Amino acid sequence: MLKTIKEEINVILERDPAARNWLEVLLLYPGLHAILSHRIAHWFYSHKMFFIARAISQLSRFFTGIEIHPGAKIGKGLFIDHGMGVVIGETTVIGDNCTIYQGVTLGGTGKDKGKRHPTIGNNVLIGAGAKVLGPFTVGDNSKIAANAVVLREVEPNSTCVGVPGRVVIKDNKKIASARGVDLDQIHLPDPISIELCKLLVKLENLSQELHDCQLRQQNNNKNTVESEK
Repeated sequence: MLKTIKEEINVILERDPAARNWLEVLLLYPGLHAILSHRIAHWFYSHKMFFIARAISQLSRFFTGIEIHPGAKIGKGLFIDHGMGVVIGETTVIGDNCTIYQGVTLGGTGKDKGKRHPTIGNNVLIGAGAKVLGPFTVGDNSKIAANAVVLREVEPNSTCVGVPGRVVIKDNKKIASARGVDLDQIHLPDPISIELCKLLVKLENLSQELHDCQLRQQNNNKNTVESEK
C-alpha cells in the first residue's frame, strides 16, 4: 500500500505544476484520496463484499466529490485533477497513465446490460466536463476535449471534440481544422463556432452582393432619367 501511495503521489507531482511537495499532495489532493479509497473498495468488491465496498465508495464521494463505483477497474498512474463532479461507472475500465479533469462522466446510456460503461486506453486525456457514454473503447494516446459528448468508439491516437463527439485529429494528422497540445484543453476547435464562422462569411458575401445590386440599380435609374431629359 505504501508503494502504491508513493507512485500515485509521484504521478501528481509530475503532471500538476501547482503541486509543490509530497506532503501537500498527500493531505490536500482529493483526486489522490478518491483513487486510494477506490483501491480499497475495489478489493472488497472483488471479494464479493459489496456492501463494504459501496460504503467506502460513498464515504469517499462525500469527502471528495468524486464518485467511483467500486467495480470499476483502474490502471496505474490515473491523475484526477480537481475532480469535483467526476463520475466513473461500475463496468468502466481505465488503462495506465490517464488524466481526467473535473466534471467528467464515464457512464452508460441506460440501454445496455452487462458491460455498460466505456473502456479507456492508456495515456488518455479527458477534458473538463466531457461525457463518455456507452460500452465502447477510447483508444490509447487519445484526447477528449472539454465538454465533448462521446457516444461511439474513438480510435487510438485521436483527438475528439464537440457534441456529439467527432475525431478531428488522427495520428497527428488533421481531419478538420484543429491544433492539439499535450494537457491542453484550450487549443481545440469548437465545431459549432466553425459553422457559425462559415455562416458569417456567407452573410458578408450576400450583403456585399446586395450592396452591389443596389448601386447598379441606382446607376440604371440615373441613366434612365438622364436619357429622358
